[in-house]
Amino acid sequence: MNAVVTALSLPISLCKSSKTSTRKDVKGAFRVVAIFGEEDQLVQRKNAWGPLFDVKDPRSKAPQSRRKLLDVNQAIEVARYDIQYIDWRARQDVLTIMLLHERVVEVLNPLAREYKSIGTLKKDLAELQDELAQAHRQVHISEARVSTALDKLAYMEALVNDRLLQDRNTTVTTDAPPSPSTSTQSLTTVKEKPSRKNWKVSGPVQPYNPQLKNFWYPVAFSTDLKGDNTMIPIEVFEEPWVIFRGEGGKPGCVRNTCAHRACPLHLGSVNEGRIQCPYHGWEYTTDGKCEKMPSTRLLDVRIKSLPCFEQEGMIWIWPGDAPPAAVIPSLLPPPGFQIHAEVVVEIPVEHGLLLDNLLDLAHAPFTHTSTFAKGWSVPSLVKFLTPTSSLKGSWDPYPIDMEFRPPCMVISTIGISKPGKLEGQNTKQCSTHLHQLHVCLPSTRKKTRLLYRMSLDFAPFLKHIPFMQVVWRHFAEQVLNEDLRLVVGQQERMINGANVWNLPVSYDKLGVRYRLWRNAIEQGSKQLPFNKSV
Repeated sequence: MNAVVTALSLPISLCKSSKTSTRKDVKGAFRVVAIFGEEDQLVQRKNAWGPLFDVKDPRSKAPQSRRKLLDVNQAIEVARYDIQYIDWRARQDVLTIMLLHERVVEVLNPLAREYKSIGTLKKDLAELQDELAQAHRQVHISEARVSTALDKLAYMEALVNDRLLQDRNTTVTTDAPPSPSTSTQSLTTVKEKPSRKNWKVSGPVQPYNPQLKNFWYPVAFSTDLKGDNTMIPIEVFEEPWVIFRGEGGKPGCVRNTCAHRACPLHLGSVNEGRIQCPYHGWEYTTDGKCEKMPSTRLLDVRIKSLPCFEQEGMIWIWPGDAPPAAVIPSLLPPPGFQIHAEVVVEIPVEHGLLLDNLLDLAHAPFTHTSTFAKGWSVPSLVKFLTPTSSLKGSWDPYPIDMEFRPPCMVISTIGISKPGKLEGQNTKQCSTHLHQLHVCLPSTRKKTRLLYRMSLDFAPFLKHIPFMQVVWRHFAEQVLNEDLRLVVGQQERMINGANVWNLPVSYDKLGVRYRLWRNAIEQGSKQLPFNKSV
């Protein structure tokens, strides 16, 4: 029994380098980020806390497993070192928070206030508050990574136990090592995995590759998860989940199926931070533990939960089996923009086809003739200008910048003079802009949960007009309906064998790059294309 192991360790920096100084106090250890001007002060304060943080970086002792096929026992050993690293990383996170807290005390020192203005104090405290919030988020992410690593370790240990039980019932001859020819043949088989670019996207929609799950996915807007009794049922990669706010208002995501009789939990209610099944009243916390069973003896019961965090007005989950990434990407609009609308729509189309549509602007003067592209002329040539190593660029002749943000986001900025009108040759030459975020969450093989956020850098008064959100939603649905009849038709023909990527041309460049990126993910490539943010 063999297992391929990938190291979990990813060093993380929590503070801005321009405002920090560093010092390696322990040989072989990760650098400690300091917020004090004098390094001697850091040494004195750190030594006062004892050996809690003087733990060496365990990565130097980790077994070298790159490009090696390991048996289960070796895999467990690698996993143990990964857990040691995550524990060490968590200690660094806690140390950063403690240093920041001491810095807050220092700023608030009455003696220091004699030499600082109120404005300076407010600015210092605001910066420290941002750094503390970031550090606390990092600690929560580290907790999720520890939980995932422990689950994987328990699973591998169970595999070893099963293997040992099987070995007791087999003869010694079956344990003989494989012959060199067999090993060579297996290695050749591994090397001969298809890496060829395949542009045939046709036939029934295939099950989603597990590699595609190992990303942070935004699944809801914070404004939709209001109150203590709000629940949002969602489907992600063919599985039902429900989001709710647990103890202290922190969001959680658990499987939307009661462990008792498989009743949908979102039909129930939230009671003191626990989601209650409407069938027999069983109550679950955000980590999936059942803490209340009316009318019977309490049993040790759990349902599956996912790492779930709230950041910048969005709820994020990690649906994959790999340890969660250390950083959740930012999806806020650029400075100077205000968010005017947030809309969620269910689309009866596979999310890849929807992304293909959103990454294509050449269809606008033919498809969106009654909405935003009304009156657009048809140019003789449409080009997408982009560096060779990027998933973003600009359209020519349209003043629109566009980016595909893995795993499923499309971000665009449109230069306009008046709503619905274009001016200039690029976005920088335009005086006003519309910024759009489209999140295409894979719900099922034939359904996408679309999160749409619209921001403007003009007309801030629109936010205060009653029912304006309804107007924006109506407009967004109009645009989507213009696309929907086309993409649904594509999907029907694709399922019946038609290839939806028959003849890519020059203006398909960004869509082609998305397909190259997705193919690399599904093939398990370690070097992903277009991974430079140029």
